[in-house]
Amino acid sequence: MILVTGGAGYIGSHCALALLELGYDVVVFDNLSTGHFQTADILKNIGNDNFEFTKGDLLNPEDLIKVFEGRQIDAVIHFAAFSQVGESVTNPAKYYRNNVCGTLNLLDTMLKYGVKKIVFSSTAATYGEPVRIPIDENHPQNPINPYGMTKLMIEKIMDDYDGAYGLKSVRLRYFNVAGAQGRVGEWHEPETHLIPNILKSTIETGRTFNLYGDDYDTKDGTCVRDYINIEDLICAHVLALEYLEAGGKTDFFNLGTREGSTVKEVFSICEKVTDTKIPLKIMPRRQGDPAKLVADNFKAAKILGWHPEKTLEYSIKTAFEWEKKLHEITKSS
Repeated sequence: MILVTGGAGYIGSHCALALLELGYDVVVFDNLSTGHFQTADILKNIGNDNFEFTKGDLLNPEDLIKVFEGRQIDAVIHFAAFSQVGESVTNPAKYYRNNVCGTLNLLDTMLKYGVKKIVFSSTAATYGEPVRIPIDENHPQNPINPYGMTKLMIEKIMDDYDGAYGLKSVRLRYFNVAGAQGRVGEWHEPETHLIPNILKSTIETGRTFNLYGDDYDTKDGTCVRDYINIEDLICAHVLALEYLEAGGKTDFFNLGTREGSTVKEVFSICEKVTDTKIPLKIMPRRQGDPAKLVADNFKAAKILGWHPEKTLEYSIKTAFEWEKKLHEITKSS
């Protein structure tokens, strides 16, 4: 059985779904602060007897004991975290307490029950301002916000837990995730990610998309980001799990495509996919937005055998189908 923390959220639900389809028994642990009970219900209907959902909070050790007690958990895939960069700056206590202290509770409970394999949802935000592009795993890690710092702290803690207790971890450093599987998808309140915000401008009447900064040192003046499809991303998690199950050592990998797209390029593809002229307003730059963030993904290819396959247009098409579905879900709820 695999424990998926944060499995009622965007990436966690896609991972739980993929594991169920591969025949794993899955238990999702989520406090539903940013995840959704509707997502857990969808997974339950798909997984039937192979799926369980437990509502609980990482900050409550008793909740963790309840999910481990009486279950034969073989490994953990850990997504549960707060992840809004801006909020982490204005309310760092919330992020350090939830992300770091919550993860410590999880790791300690794992050790108590003899579970010593974990795949961790980390982030490219641990690198901070890039000093070279593309960014490889040996790039300096100097986070520029508390969110990135919490993830880096957890990575360091996992190194120490390996050295002292033999708890093996794979840390997957995401770049920008996009797309939807269809039955589940991206559902944040508020939504802060580029692609769903552009797409919402085609669905919600009177909504204008704000583009922050068009004077960067890039080919069209807008920020460049590396967009990785959600299905490709989850494939890497499954490979990381299999790597640990085969006795792999603690390690870390970038998940990106090695290709960058500007905001204007993404915007153009969104207009093409939706066949809509999207209202656009140019805004001043946001503080702390690097001009370019692109991943070097050779290490994941070499060690995990991971190769992203989906195009950005495919990601946007699936995201658009999900946004239309989500609009109906939220309208009727």
